[in-house]
Amino acid sequence: MQDRTHLVDDITGHRRMRRNRKADWTRRLVQENRLTVDDLIWPIFIVPGSGIVDPIAAMPGVNRMSIDKAVEAAREAAGLGIPALATFPNIEMELRDETGSNSLEANNLINQATAAIKKAVPNIGIITDVALDPFTSHGHDGILRGGEIVNDETVDQVARAAVMQADAGADIIAPSEMMDGRIGAIRIALDAAGHQSVGIMSYATKFASAFYGPYREAISTGGLLKGDKKTYYLDPANGTEAIRDAALDVEEGADMLMVKPGLPYLDICWRMKEAFGLPTFAYQVSGEYTQIKAAAANGWIDGERAMLETLLSFKRAGCDGVLTYFAVEVARILAKR
Repeated sequence: MQDRTHLVDDITGHRRMRRNRKADWTRRLVQENRLTVDDLIWPIFIVPGSGIVDPIAAMPGVNRMSIDKAVEAAREAAGLGIPALATFPNIEMELRDETGSNSLEANNLINQATAAIKKAVPNIGIITDVALDPFTSHGHDGILRGGEIVNDETVDQVARAAVMQADAGADIIAPSEMMDGRIGAIRIALDAAGHQSVGIMSYATKFASAFYGPYREAISTGGLLKGDKKTYYLDPANGTEAIRDAALDVEEGADMLMVKPGLPYLDICWRMKEAFGLPTFAYQVSGEYTQIKAAAANGWIDGERAMLETLLSFKRAGCDGVLTYFAVEVARILAKR
């Protein structure tokens, strides 16, 4: 028999990586990571009023919704199999003040939304944030005193707000304000109020990023912000500090960890999952979403493929799920497969 060995066989030791890629069925058989609807958390924006679906110019395809419309959206999400929503309020400017005191109103917008959605769609998870930026007149995530975001007073307030959000029906509290000690304080407050089953998804590593701009338009804080958030958000240059921050949250009782933003910090996703083994999530933030939408609208990229590829990259980096504004769009695509 003629020897048909090729030089490439000698070079590779007869190991050819392309063999497992030769057909669709083999590629599917050996695929290491898959994106499913179970990986999706849908962030939504709530506004006062009724019958409101208000498009956000900087986030094509994303709307601010009044509570009744948010309930309708929650029904659609549940019907598609999306496990959970993350809610963010855009309250009236006259209710915002230096301390974000409206966060402590039991019947505030975010708590009304939680109660309404849980009543209408009890099988969908509700994740709420206790950061004060939607409630403050200065756009910061904490209480501003003499030019400083005061840590301990903010922690006291967000712990009280967390209990009120749990009282309204929130399933998971996701504190994003990056104050030291907040996870432990919230856990103690929740347990003391009888909310032992309410989880905490810590924004364990939230970076001082350029990718948040469209979100700040969505909750009307962009024009309010005085200064920047570098005294409490993480430096994008610091990976080791990020893991130390996450370690403290784990010690204080976090049930799940989050990396925000997502795509620029895939290394942090991997390191956190490897270090702690807790359920780990990435937040594909507004800037990440908008740049895909903008490039697709200009015909520069295939928007659907880019959307799915970036979401799959989070799974490859060790994430158990993703908070993404693409959630409903992706769920519809996956439902047809």
